[in-house]
Amino acid sequence: MQYRHDGKSNRELSALGFGCMRFPRKGSGIDFSRSSKMLYSAIEKGVNYLDTAYIYGGSEAFLGQALTPEWREKVSIATKLPLFMVKSGADFDKYFNRSLERLKTDHVEYYLAHMLTSLDLWEKLCSWGIEEWIEKQKQSGRIGAIGFSYHGGRLEFPKILKAYPWDFCQIQYNYLDENNQAGRSGLELAESMGIPVIVMEPLRGGNLARNLPKPVVDEFNKAVPGRTPADWAFKWVWNHPGVTCVLSGMSGEDEIEENIRLAAESGQNVLTDAEIAVYENVVKLFGGMVKVPCTACGYCLPCPKGVDIPTSFSSYNTAFSLGKSKAHREYMQNIDALHTDEHYASKCVNCGKCESHCPQNIQIRKELSNAAKLLEPWWFGAGMKMARTVLGFGKKNVKNKSRL
Repeated sequence: MQYRHDGKSNRELSALGFGCMRFPRKGSGIDFSRSSKMLYSAIEKGVNYLDTAYIYGGSEAFLGQALTPEWREKVSIATKLPLFMVKSGADFDKYFNRSLERLKTDHVEYYLAHMLTSLDLWEKLCSWGIEEWIEKQKQSGRIGAIGFSYHGGRLEFPKILKAYPWDFCQIQYNYLDENNQAGRSGLELAESMGIPVIVMEPLRGGNLARNLPKPVVDEFNKAVPGRTPADWAFKWVWNHPGVTCVLSGMSGEDEIEENIRLAAESGQNVLTDAEIAVYENVVKLFGGMVKVPCTACGYCLPCPKGVDIPTSFSSYNTAFSLGKSKAHREYMQNIDALHTDEHYASKCVNCGKCESHCPQNIQIRKELSNAAKLLEPWWFGAGMKMARTVLGFGKKNVKNKSRL
């Protein structure tokens, strides 16, 4: 494992951090046996930064149970204050204390304001006394470093970065998002200010590692046969000197093995001109195929009407990159056929609740309508009824809402 220095907190952080949002699940919760083995394996191989959040279902409690004292001392924990749930200054203690209880610890090394999207939001938090609260927590040793995760546009990021003496920040960054959200300009600004940067979504929710369009795979293979898409994606992020740690939401043993190997091989400013040209070509190829830049982060959920928004968008994008027939099969299988409830894109009633939480600023209502038109053609209702009958859900009344 390679390590990069956190100059603010004087810690050595593993180049690869464990994103704790996508642990394997069993029934309604996290599969403790399998997930704990994965976690211990990653730590033994050098991963020392664990990223969780108050709203990651069961994640904090799992870590609290898995990280017995001998494991806890080997890692730094980062968790987050759910800003969209905060209504007053009293909520700072409420949610932080609950996180510590779940984690079974008296402190966290890193704490973030989760989904800080604008200077106005930060100023509201300041009016509730968050700066004084942070100082109190740091003095007491309950918080080691304070930062924020960013999910807004490029213009607001510099304002927030300069509004407070942050110890670190967390941004989405990958070869498709070089100019989105904080972007390269934001990364370089943070670097110039000596602020460590934790990178999330290096694989765009796995989309840059799995099921890539054939032209993209061919472009990569033509350049370096055998190098995996994940390898290409991680190398691009680690190449930036301003990146301190790259998070990966690893949900399988094979992912841990590969990502740890890639981290050990990572470097700064090591990409050749030829490799950089490959990324540029791939970005151009993607630009003509991906219709909705959804990373499946799940912040848009739950939908009041039960729409599975990320799955709808994933199938919609599949139609343009891998073909409509594959998209229809994927949509029918994943959206409803194996569930007892309906999660169709066409169930959207345009309430807009989802859009206020979307890190990508996607016009979700508009895109769900487009997805429904493409993925739910005239035969969709009958096809779903037949599929559900075969699978034992035949008594449920399945209708194609987009055609009513």
